[in-house]
Amino acid sequence: MKRKVAIFTGNRAEYGLQFPIIKAINAHPELEGYLFVGGAHLDEDFGATKSEIERDGFAIHAEVRMTMRHDTLAATAQAIGSGIVSLSEGLDALKPDFLVVYADRFEGLAAVVAGTQMGIPTAHIEGGDITEGGALDDSVRHAMTKLAHLHFTTNEEAAERVRKLGEEPWRVYNVGFPALDLIAQGSYASPEELAQRYGLDLARPVVIFTQHSVTTEFEDAAAQVLPALAAMRRLAAEGVQVILTYPNNDAGGKAIIAELEKVAAEKLPNIQVHKSLGRRNYHGVLHLCGQAGRGVYAGNSSSGIKETAIFGCPVVNIGSRQQGRLRADNVVDTGYDAEAIHAACARGIHDDAWRAHCAAVTNPYGSGNAGPRIAEVLATTPLGAALVQKKMTF
Repeated sequence: MKRKVAIFTGNRAEYGLQFPIIKAINAHPELEGYLFVGGAHLDEDFGATKSEIERDGFAIHAEVRMTMRHDTLAATAQAIGSGIVSLSEGLDALKPDFLVVYADRFEGLAAVVAGTQMGIPTAHIEGGDITEGGALDDSVRHAMTKLAHLHFTTNEEAAERVRKLGEEPWRVYNVGFPALDLIAQGSYASPEELAQRYGLDLARPVVIFTQHSVTTEFEDAAAQVLPALAAMRRLAAEGVQVILTYPNNDAGGKAIIAELEKVAAEKLPNIQVHKSLGRRNYHGVLHLCGQAGRGVYAGNSSSGIKETAIFGCPVVNIGSRQQGRLRADNVVDTGYDAEAIHAACARGIHDDAWRAHCAAVTNPYGSGNAGPRIAEVLATTPLGAALVQKKMTF
């Protein structure tokens, strides 16, 4: 009998990273995947990206309602509670052999609490990373590690950190960054597709921009994005094609969206605003900004740290959100300063020596095949009391 694997996804960025894992689980002869979809995937304000999952051909087993009525930290806590209630009902009906949860967001924390409290062996992906920049990611991520039963890390530094948190070594697998599976396979939109879909001139440079709120500074989210948007307007006036995308549904996210919508309403030449590009198009744009053209990623998403090096794409990392995260040497850090952001983007576009350097960096997150490795561990790890009864190693 195939093992039943419940997979939870709560937002578009997370799903893009989970795609190779879902695909590998569904392809494994000993596993059967059941997709639980919640959070921003069901929220029109953040793109209702459930439709992207359906377009990819995955069956959605159940929707997980996570009610977030306001753009505040209190609402986030309440959303975690509603997510635990909703997911526990679905898990109780399915009774899976494993639950797979990703990374460091509040939606994933709700899923881990639900699964582990129900005695379901829970696999956590991307534990052991560090982001010291004011988001709650570190605290959430490490809490998820201590609750989970299996750990799939993206780099050896993270694996060692998980072991030093007291996790038994046999539970920890360094598999690399799952998104690189698809990138290594060339599974992203071509420059020609992007030119047609977004009206891009392939002879001119492109900047792709995403800025999320810093959770512990969410009341400053609008003020923090304004300098970057000023820099984007200036780049657009200079002929650079600028693609702005929505942030995650963190506290403060709607304030950033309001500023993006103001830019969209201006209808400025060379600037376009999208709720979500989708994984395939997003990676295609990073390819276009890197090896296939000339451009820059700007913002503060983890994708700017983890998914750009493989494309040789220069990165302008804004603010503190990604502070402390392991990165390749294609990243320039700036504060919330329009002049500095503009100058860093201009360097990434026009400085051929810097672009050549970015194209040659070593990616610390592996080179692909994480999905099949995770699926094989889920298929072969013995089930039973030894798996769910954790021991502290010191």
